[in-house]
Amino acid sequence: MINYDYVALNDPVSQQLQQDIMRIAPSEATTLITGETGTGKEVIARAIHQHSRRSNKPFLAVNCGALTESLAESELFGHEKGAFTGATDSHQGWFEAANGGTLLLDEVGELSRHLQVKLLRVLQQREVIRVGSHRAIPIDVRVIAATHVELTQAIHARRFREDLYYRLNVTAINLQPLRNRQQDILVLAHHFLTHYANERKKPELRFTPEALDTLTTYSWPGNIRELDNAIHRAVLHSQGTAITPELLSLNSLTSSHEIKASSELTTFIHEQLRRGEPQLYQRTLEALISRAFELTGQNQSQAAAMLGISRHTLRTQLSHLGLIKSRKKISTLGDFEVERHKGYRERELRIGYQKFGNLGVLKAQRYLEQQFQPLGINVLWSEYPAGPQLLQALSQGEIDFGTTGEVPPIFGQSSNHQLRYIAWEPAAPSSVALMVPQDSSIRTLDDLRGKRIAVNKGSNVHYLLLQLLDEVGISLTDIRLIYTPAKYPLTQSDTLSADAWMMWDPLLSHAELDGQLRRIENGEGRVNNHQFYLSNQNVIDEFADIFPALIDALRVTGEYIDTHRYHAAQLLSKELAINSTALEAALSRRSHQTQLMNSRILREQQIIADRFYALGLLPRPINVRQAVWNSD
Repeated sequence: MINYDYVALNDPVSQQLQQDIMRIAPSEATTLITGETGTGKEVIARAIHQHSRRSNKPFLAVNCGALTESLAESELFGHEKGAFTGATDSHQGWFEAANGGTLLLDEVGELSRHLQVKLLRVLQQREVIRVGSHRAIPIDVRVIAATHVELTQAIHARRFREDLYYRLNVTAINLQPLRNRQQDILVLAHHFLTHYANERKKPELRFTPEALDTLTTYSWPGNIRELDNAIHRAVLHSQGTAITPELLSLNSLTSSHEIKASSELTTFIHEQLRRGEPQLYQRTLEALISRAFELTGQNQSQAAAMLGISRHTLRTQLSHLGLIKSRKKISTLGDFEVERHKGYRERELRIGYQKFGNLGVLKAQRYLEQQFQPLGINVLWSEYPAGPQLLQALSQGEIDFGTTGEVPPIFGQSSNHQLRYIAWEPAAPSSVALMVPQDSSIRTLDDLRGKRIAVNKGSNVHYLLLQLLDEVGISLTDIRLIYTPAKYPLTQSDTLSADAWMMWDPLLSHAELDGQLRRIENGEGRVNNHQFYLSNQNVIDEFADIFPALIDALRVTGEYIDTHRYHAAQLLSKELAINSTALEAALSRRSHQTQLMNSRILREQQIIADRFYALGLLPRPINVRQAVWNSD
């Protein structure tokens, strides 16, 4: 195991990694570590824990890919005596065992969708409910997730929930394979040699020049783990004082064959993409699954091992292909299927939120749960980083109700989504702004010509950017738009990829307080930046009896925020991992008084919609009035 405090890695990639560890460790933010198998994801997780305030508390790691489907929920969240056959005693799960410390969810991409829902709830509510119990147990655990799976592809294939991805990906570390960190290979090789030579009482062992050459030219498909094992094996088999290429037992022919095969596969895929083969991703996936299933004689475990995926993931794909019988379903929500499971309730109100503002405080206070529980309604919360992602979830039926700024609903309507405006909150033009680094040469809007500007596509700041450019006669072709999710603090790669950032609260206030960025212009006199609450008609019909109560709950919360901003900021600070002073400043920039829709607000929304259509950013004109909830 590498200790990043004592191994001085030379490669610039690794030196940046060490800086990222020291930056991320002191925070409480959930962290997602990605990288190929063997790159040292658990080592990084331990390093983060060791440099955090939780270092004297437990660090536990659970391999999600090794959990059996039948016992996974019990393993993670615990169970009560008698909850199922064989449950002779109560048992705490991994989350309870790690209380106060850090829990690494290794290979989180292998969790079933049923468990992904359960995990999302635990991360949002900060509590677990054991199998066989209805009592919520509070937990204080920092979660680090790790995976070798490309989760964005898994989301596209409907194997991983997008809302869980954003909940895990608050801060992220991507580990580069060893072949991309050439300057580290010999440093690590000497580190492992010293460790194992001392362990076997062979301190005189040294690499021959030929062995060093072999180490640096090998492709290391197994990454650091393979290097570790190769050195360990060489030390065990050594007879003299020299570690030779033969002792390393690295099959260069096999490695060359693997590289050739990889190159041929890459060439084939490139050719298929160039030819514009329709539905290439789905066809390739189906071919891989069906051929592996056939070659293994329909043995699911062997087929999953052949493909390098979990048995559950394989079963899901086989079910979609009709090669095995699918699980019984009780309903379909957009493109997402809901499986029958213990404790499912017919009346579930699923709310999408962004942690900040009325819904963030409402969730933290658990006011809705108390109000709706007597009515038999279970409130489920799903977090999203910004309005466009939330609108996507609303359109796909993943949530029933949510809040965004002015622009995302317009893009939603233009995509034929039958959303409904429910209510709005007053304008906050100062809560959106154009930001640049302190040492940037950009001083005025005129300096933006030819610059790279990071913006969340379809967001409120997207509209502000159009207004700013229009003021100085700069068109969209005169700049380079970098479409990216909102984030802060910025990493080194962020500052290299863009020259300016369109930001909104609370990240905007956080950035201004930190002093890393400075404001060029904000939305004053340019945009309104109202906040809207949205749903769709079939949800409104189902929950007609409680929507008035929901609006009242938002009004009560808004009054609380406006009259107790300090306390509201303290309430949000831990969840957002943002200084409460910055949050208080962000809350003070708008009134949080929730109000029903009126004609003036609709006219202002229509002006924005017409502007986007005129610029060619919407595929068709829309009529905002057609998307308003009639509360009578």
